[in-house]
Amino acid sequence: MSGASTTSSDRQAGLVLKALDSAKTQGFHFITIVIAGMGFFTDAYDLMCVATITKLLGRIYFTNPSSGKPGTLPPVIYAAINGIALLGAFMGQLLFGWLGDHLGRKKVYRYTAILMICCSIGSALSFGSSPQAVMGTICFFRFWLGVGIGGDYPLSATIMSEYSNTKTRGAFVGAVFANQGFGILVSATLAIIVSAALKSRYPAPPFDVDPVLSTAPEADYVWRVVFLFGCVPALLTFYFRTRMPETARYTALVSGNSKQAAYDMGQVLQKDLSSSACKSEDVERQCTVMSASIQKDYKLFSKEFWRRHGLHLLGTASTWFLAGLPWYTLNLFEKDALTAVKWLPDANTMSAIEEVYEVSKAQALIALCSIVPGYWCTIALIDRIGRKPIQLQGFFMMGVFLLALGIPYNHWRDEKPTGFMIIYAVTFFFNNFGPNTTTFIVPSELYPARFRTTCHGLSAAVGKLGAVLGAFGFSFISQDSDPSRIDAGYKPGIGPGKTFIMLGATSILGMALTLLIPETKGRSLEEISGETEHVSAAQNTAVVADVAGLNRDNYDMRTMKSEC
Repeated sequence: MSGASTTSSDRQAGLVLKALDSAKTQGFHFITIVIAGMGFFTDAYDLMCVATITKLLGRIYFTNPSSGKPGTLPPVIYAAINGIALLGAFMGQLLFGWLGDHLGRKKVYRYTAILMICCSIGSALSFGSSPQAVMGTICFFRFWLGVGIGGDYPLSATIMSEYSNTKTRGAFVGAVFANQGFGILVSATLAIIVSAALKSRYPAPPFDVDPVLSTAPEADYVWRVVFLFGCVPALLTFYFRTRMPETARYTALVSGNSKQAAYDMGQVLQKDLSSSACKSEDVERQCTVMSASIQKDYKLFSKEFWRRHGLHLLGTASTWFLAGLPWYTLNLFEKDALTAVKWLPDANTMSAIEEVYEVSKAQALIALCSIVPGYWCTIALIDRIGRKPIQLQGFFMMGVFLLALGIPYNHWRDEKPTGFMIIYAVTFFFNNFGPNTTTFIVPSELYPARFRTTCHGLSAAVGKLGAVLGAFGFSFISQDSDPSRIDAGYKPGIGPGKTFIMLGATSILGMALTLLIPETKGRSLEEISGETEHVSAAQNTAVVADVAGLNRDNYDMRTMKSEC
């Protein structure tokens, strides 16, 4: 390619990328937040609703009336039901992250929704002639449900990031992720509604009055309805996922299809920029978006990749791991903590359906008062103070409060259960007004377009390993060292107090590793990733001059349309 044509392509790319970065917020941005956000609503709903019904599953399928205690899931089954979807998510993040860079974001986006729809229904209809068979079918469908959920992480984050302008990109990507909070809240609320309705219609005595009748046959409907509802948000957005255009950045910078990218960009910004409107050579320079300068001059995991992005990948992956470990551990075992500090009544004093109702009420309260506000504080401030400061203070405050829970744990448990719950809730707040949100946002900004979903998926997958460790490992080691306090089927562990201390230490480590990540606030994706770093200063000056000439105040797509 000649030097003149290369310069022309550089200027064309610069014009369009500048247009995307400075475009006014459009209705399409908010539609995309809803479409992508419903994936994370489903993610949190399906992963966290298990916490509301695992005690119920134990009562229905593993109660032995002669034992004198309500039935509980055997340790291996308990860990599997909690963790199998997380393992699926790990696989989905790697697979769909890779596919998103090789086939396009849009092409594979619909398949994650299909998996979530079908497997939510399958989980609800799990069947078998024995308790083990029912648990096995639940685990099968929840694994593939997790694959779909995991695939949504790199695709949704990247799509929203590549559509957004520079000024509000952090808030928009954060708003997609914040739907997790609503998913947790709705899962608890739906469990409250279903259990309250069945409790009223089919009253049952407490377990200590009648161990057999305390679990009404209708209790089986509760967990099935809760699982089934997980298909609704994905079903509602499936059609719109198929209609979304490919991101202009992917089409221009990865596929190299300039005319299609111009058309897609026009859709995003609600303007008619069809190729038929671009006929003359001068107009072609304004409407095309192919960049010859942004070369694919190094491959993923090549020596040059590690030189440019090795520390970035270490930073995004390790901090996500250290954020995911306490997040999923605290969420999945929240009901056990609530029981330990007597925030919930003793299981013997409740019927099976009543226990679901009480657990769900407590979880809804925590979600409403701490989890959801944490997300939205991040959204409000992330484009003002930056990603890195929010992540640093979030890790720091989590470490402080987890240590405050763990060191005097026996004091909280025996004398100040309300104080325990306040600090417990505040920990959730700083997890979300901190690393749980920022670790999702930053990988969608740091890497070049041709590696973006792969690297985001890899970072997210390492984060899910932290969640898997929480589900499979901490359920065993967090058991009380006092044999009289451990759950049936478990051996004594290090105790909840030391578990909180360990999680606090990992949060402090996460704070240190955050220093590996550069600040991305207020910068274009191409500047952050280094994709345009070799464009000469003269070329950049020409691009800026062209943009300024088109509109001194704001490069608006109306100007491009009028010139076309």
